Amino acid sequence: MSATPAPGTQQQGAPPIRSGRKITGMSATLLPFTEEGEVDWGSFRSLVDSTAAAGLIPAVNMDTSYASLIDRETREHVLELTRQTLDGGEFVAGTVVHDEPGARWNLDAYAEQIEQIQRAGGTPVVFPSYGLSALSSDDLVAAHREIGGLCDRFVAFELGTMFVPFGRILDLETYEQLIQIPACIGAKHSSLSRQLEWDRLAVRDRVRPDFMVLTGNDLAIDMVMYGSDYLLGLSTFAPDFFAQRDAMWLAGDSRFYELNDLLQYLGFLAFRPPVPAYRHSAAQFLAARGWIPSDRTHPKSPARPDSDVELLCDIQRRLEALTSED
Repeated sequence: MSATPAPGTQQQGAPPIRSGRKITGMSATLLPFTEEGEVDWGSFRSLVDSTAAAGLIPAVNMDTSYASLIDRETREHVLELTRQTLDGGEFVAGTVVHDEPGARWNLDAYAEQIEQIQRAGGTPVVFPSYGLSALSSDDLVAAHREIGGLCDRFVAFELGTMFVPFGRILDLETYEQLIQIPACIGAKHSSLSRQLEWDRLAVRDRVRPDFMVLTGNDLAIDMVMYGSDYLLGLSTFAPDFFAQRDAMWLAGDSRFYELNDLLQYLGFLAFRPPVPAYRHSAAQFLAARGWIPSDRTHPKSPARPDSDVELLCDIQRRLEALTSED
């Protein structure tokens, strides 16, 4: 086995595959809409319930829930209905602070949302913002320490600027400091780079083995084979199939690979440009499955063509055929 790279350096090549590992899956739950353009709260509760019933941890007020497009009252209602639906069950929720370029780090704005999430029984996922991402490395770590003083546990979030202009991917030295904050139990990594995520796994293994590197790479969902857990938008399409895939990995079932391939095919289709339209793909897929009555989405979110539905239904049939085999 090669030596672990020093902090700040990149590991060359893929790390060993970690077979038979229990995977922690967090699934960003879609916020569905009615044909009239209103939030379909009944279907939302059903999706949260189905996600938890499959064995995944629901993640609400994330990008899949249009976190940057919905207002404060809607986000608060999401939290309340999630609390009621899960009745003490585990969930995570995004803290979304709307600020502008040049804004200062606003701990009070984060503290308000963290308090709301904790009151509902959830674990905060600390979204980036202009003010947070503009901090120096030392100040950014200090800011997360301040957040750790507000809650027992939270999830950090590295988000590339290809997704949002206020995103930030940390250097490895800063990442190593971040994961040593006791209250920080994991960090979602959304750079879309396998190598950068592998580098983080190496740091995690050396510094804090119980820390969760939560892949946000919907174009490389096999990162779980190398030791990542996940917080994905793709899993909102099919939390049941993701749970079955994860169980196959734990059991050493070779069908994991074919099921993973089909789910990745779904991801390539859904997360093509414009990427935010994946939320409409999710609505189309869930409506085709009969899980929600309408494939309408937030009016400010881009749409997919109706011709996608035939492709999505073909993937659904193939997923069902594979997982129904004895």
